[in-house]
Amino acid sequence: MPELYGKTVIVSGAAGGIGGEIVRLLDKTGAHILATDTDELALRRLESFRQVKTLRCDVRSKEDWENAFRQARSMGQVYCLINAVGVIRPGYIDAVTEKDIDFHIDINTKGVMLGCALAAAELKRAGSGHIINIASLAGVAPIPGIALYSASKFAVRGFTLALAAELRGSGVYATVVCPDAVKTPMLDLQKDYPEAALTFSGSRPLSASEVAETIVNAIGKDVVEIALPTWRAFLAKTASALPQITPLLADTLRRVGLANQEKYQKG
Repeated sequence: MPELYGKTVIVSGAAGGIGGEIVRLLDKTGAHILATDTDELALRRLESFRQVKTLRCDVRSKEDWENAFRQARSMGQVYCLINAVGVIRPGYIDAVTEKDIDFHIDINTKGVMLGCALAAAELKRAGSGHIINIASLAGVAPIPGIALYSASKFAVRGFTLALAAELRGSGVYATVVCPDAVKTPMLDLQKDYPEAALTFSGSRPLSASEVAETIVNAIGKDVVEIALPTWRAFLAKTASALPQITPLLADTLRRVGLANQEKYQKG
């Protein structure tokens, strides 16, 4: 575990599967944790942890983000922002609405950028700190059937890599974490959508705890990108580098995904 005793960490999307696990692990480090989300009922469950303060924060709102940083400062020096926020609505592009587009871009992308802008200024003034954004392997390789989600996470990945370069030499690190499918409510939401078959094309979903452990252990380390698992990350980066092979891979992976999706539905 990283040395975080007495430091303050903000976690957005803390009521979700990965976010909740991150909070649980951080509580063991002695860090002060500001857990934020729009799901206030789920947030209350985190209040049983000793070092956790909860706050309703809509990441689409600059004012909510500013309030979150004010609250975090009252807890101690802000050292780390972890953006675990993320949403998805599967669907082919010819069937999506303007609201679907806004939903993905405003929360997954704009929300992360707003938080990072405030965090970068705060941490640069302090001369140390870390910003960690959770993207996805769907932000490394294009995934048909969840194109809006894929696009929003491509943006998070590109933004974070650029942010890491901007922060170089300031004492502040930025890391983007790109996991494969993770067994969370977000994965459960996709199980009945054949459009989301590629989400299920891996050998098994990652657990929220193993992704959270990877993230928490990265705090304070100068690592720009973490993608997991390794073999799926290699496949995603190959597909991204050679987009002409994506349709060929997609056909095979879709068949595998549909079979795995059926198994997942049965539990």
